[in-house]
Amino acid sequence: MAIEELITDATLQPLRNTSEATLAQTLSVLAWLEDKASTSTPSLQDKLDLAQQQKILNAYLAKLRGLHRQAAFGARSTKQETAEARQQVDRLLLQLQNLYYEQRHLMGEIAACEGYDHAYMHLPLRPLDEYLAIFPEQAGLPEHDLMPLRIEHEKQERERMEHERLELVKIKDGLVKENTKTKDELRKMDERLEAMIDGFKSLEEGLQKDL
Repeated sequence: MAIEELITDATLQPLRNTSEATLAQTLSVLAWLEDKASTSTPSLQDKLDLAQQQKILNAYLAKLRGLHRQAAFGARSTKQETAEARQQVDRLLLQLQNLYYEQRHLMGEIAACEGYDHAYMHLPLRPLDEYLAIFPEQAGLPEHDLMPLRIEHEKQERERMEHERLELVKIKDGLVKENTKTKDELRKMDERLEAMIDGFKSLEEGLQKDL
């Protein structure tokens, strides 16, 4: 695989280019030395050329060291940022797991509430069709809004009926008292009539003796 395909980060491209230029300059110096190896005494021009080649190579090496140091610092910073990002991702994953757990818990609570055998479901309420016939304006209400209204209406009806029952009990008690009083009066009247009848019998017997 070509090095261009391995290094794709734009911040590393100057380092790659400088490395290639340094390598090319190093190979150029080695080739020049190999070419001049047969010369026992180099000329002044050869020495100047070699010095110029070495100067260029040293400049590339200095630049390469600076870029390498910069890349090292960048890699260290990137590692730190990566570690912080990983920690953030771990925290987010933990929060997500907690949310999933809370969601499952709430779904379970909702299912339990939906399946709960509420007492109001067994209240002997007026049939729905009869109730809506009395209050047709409530026909479009949802169940959770309609049920409290039905219960409140049933409560009022039962309170009204209980009030009427108590009134009837009072009337009944009054009638019972009046009936008892009438019975007592009739009993006393019977007793007086019996006493009068007994008196008449005694008078009749006395009259018969006199005759």
